[in-house]
Amino acid sequence: MGLLSTLSTGAMAGLHGYILVLEMFLWTSPRGRKAFNLTAEFAEKTKALAANQGLYNGFLAAGLVWGLVHPDAGFAKQLRLFFLSCIAVAGSYGAATANRKILFIQAIPAALSLAAVSFDL
Repeated sequence: MGLLSTLSTGAMAGLHGYILVLEMFLWTSPRGRKAFNLTAEFAEKTKALAANQGLYNGFLAAGLVWGLVHPDAGFAKQLRLFFLSCIAVAGSYGAATANRKILFIQAIPAALSLAAVSFDL
Protein backbone atom coordinates (compact mmCIF):
# COMPACT_ATOMS: atom_id res chain seq x y z
CA MET A 1 0.00 0.00 0.00
CA GLY A 2 1.32 3.39 -0.96
CA LEU A 3 1.32 6.25 1.51
CA LEU A 4 -1.10 8.40 -0.50
CA SER A 5 -3.59 5.55 -0.93
CA THR A 6 -3.39 4.74 2.79
CA LEU A 7 -3.84 8.36 3.87
CA SER A 8 -6.67 9.03 1.41
CA THR A 9 -8.49 5.84 2.41
CA GLY A 10 -8.09 6.76 6.07
CA ALA A 11 -9.40 10.26 5.40
CA MET A 12 -12.46 8.85 3.63
CA ALA A 13 -13.08 6.46 6.53
CA GLY A 14 -12.80 9.36 8.97
CA LEU A 15 -15.15 11.50 6.90
CA HIS A 16 -17.78 8.78 6.85
CA GLY A 17 -17.37 8.18 10.58
CA TYR A 18 -17.99 11.90 11.08
CA ILE A 19 -21.04 11.80 8.80
CA LEU A 20 -22.35 8.85 10.88
CA VAL A 21 -22.10 10.98 14.03
CA LEU A 22 -23.78 13.98 12.37
CA GLU A 23 -26.65 11.95 10.94
CA MET A 24 -27.24 9.53 13.81
CA PHE A 25 -26.58 11.66 16.87
CA LEU A 26 -26.39 15.36 15.96
CA TRP A 27 -29.09 15.65 13.29
CA THR A 28 -31.44 17.80 15.41
CA SER A 29 -28.68 19.73 17.20
CA PRO A 30 -27.60 23.19 16.04
CA ARG A 31 -24.38 21.70 14.65
CA GLY A 32 -26.21 19.00 12.69
CA ARG A 33 -28.83 21.41 11.37
CA LYS A 34 -26.12 23.84 10.28
CA ALA A 35 -24.12 21.11 8.52
CA PHE A 36 -27.13 20.10 6.44
CA ASN A 37 -28.88 23.51 6.33
CA LEU A 38 -32.04 22.24 8.06
CA THR A 39 -34.81 23.90 9.99
CA ALA A 40 -35.45 22.54 13.48
CA GLU A 41 -38.88 21.32 12.36
CA PHE A 42 -37.57 19.47 9.30
CA ALA A 43 -34.70 17.94 11.28
CA GLU A 44 -37.13 16.61 13.88
CA LYS A 45 -39.43 15.11 11.24
CA THR A 46 -36.56 13.40 9.39
CA LYS A 47 -34.36 12.23 12.26
CA ALA A 48 -35.23 8.53 11.84
CA LEU A 49 -34.36 8.65 8.13
CA ALA A 50 -31.13 10.50 8.88
CA ALA A 51 -30.13 7.96 11.53
CA ASN A 52 -30.65 5.14 9.03
CA GLN A 53 -28.57 6.98 6.46
CA GLY A 54 -25.89 7.59 9.08
CA LEU A 55 -25.74 3.88 9.82
CA TYR A 56 -25.04 3.17 6.15
CA ASN A 57 -22.23 5.74 6.21
CA GLY A 58 -20.85 3.87 9.20
CA PHE A 59 -20.80 0.65 7.16
CA LEU A 60 -18.80 2.46 4.47
CA ALA A 61 -16.32 3.70 7.09
CA ALA A 62 -16.04 0.22 8.59
CA GLY A 63 -15.39 -1.31 5.17
CA LEU A 64 -12.60 1.16 4.50
CA VAL A 65 -11.01 0.48 7.89
CA TRP A 66 -11.25 -3.25 7.14
CA GLY A 67 -9.40 -2.58 3.90
CA LEU A 68 -6.71 -0.70 5.79
CA VAL A 69 -6.07 -3.39 8.40
CA HIS A 70 -6.60 -6.66 6.51
CA PRO A 71 -3.33 -8.62 6.46
CA ASP A 72 -3.72 -9.89 2.88
CA ALA A 73 -2.60 -6.96 0.70
CA GLY A 74 -4.48 -8.16 -2.39
CA PHE A 75 -7.77 -8.62 -0.56
CA ALA A 76 -7.26 -5.35 1.32
CA LYS A 77 -6.92 -3.53 -1.99
CA GLN A 78 -10.12 -5.15 -3.29
CA LEU A 79 -11.97 -4.06 -0.16
CA ARG A 80 -10.77 -0.50 -0.51
CA LEU A 81 -11.63 -0.37 -4.20
CA PHE A 82 -15.13 -1.73 -3.52
CA PHE A 83 -15.99 0.62 -0.66
CA LEU A 84 -14.47 3.67 -2.35
CA SER A 85 -16.48 2.84 -5.48
CA CYS A 86 -19.64 2.65 -3.37
CA ILE A 87 -18.86 6.08 -1.92
CA ALA A 88 -18.15 7.59 -5.34
CA VAL A 89 -21.46 6.26 -6.70
CA ALA A 90 -23.45 7.34 -3.64
CA GLY A 91 -21.80 10.77 -3.71
CA SER A 92 -22.54 11.22 -7.40
CA TYR A 93 -26.16 10.21 -6.89
CA GLY A 94 -26.48 12.52 -3.89
CA ALA A 95 -24.99 15.40 -5.87
CA ALA A 96 -27.43 14.79 -8.72
CA THR A 97 -30.53 14.41 -6.56
CA ALA A 98 -30.01 16.23 -3.27
CA ASN A 99 -27.16 18.73 -3.05
CA ARG A 100 -24.36 19.54 -5.48
CA LYS A 101 -21.94 20.06 -2.56
CA ILE A 102 -21.92 16.28 -2.06
CA LEU A 103 -19.93 15.98 -5.28
CA PHE A 104 -17.05 17.93 -3.71
CA ILE A 105 -17.33 16.51 -0.19
CA GLN A 106 -17.85 12.85 -1.04
CA ALA A 107 -17.70 11.83 -4.71
CA ILE A 108 -14.57 13.60 -5.95
CA PRO A 109 -12.47 12.73 -2.88
CA ALA A 110 -13.56 9.09 -3.23
CA ALA A 111 -12.63 9.10 -6.92
CA LEU A 112 -9.20 10.57 -6.13
CA SER A 113 -8.68 7.98 -3.42
CA LEU A 114 -9.77 5.27 -5.88
CA ALA A 115 -7.07 6.44 -8.26
CA ALA A 116 -4.46 6.41 -5.49
CA VAL A 117 -5.44 2.87 -4.47
CA SER A 118 -5.64 1.65 -8.07
CA PHE A 119 -2.12 2.83 -8.86
CA ASP A 120 -0.66 1.97 -5.44
CA LEU A 121 0.38 5.57 -4.84
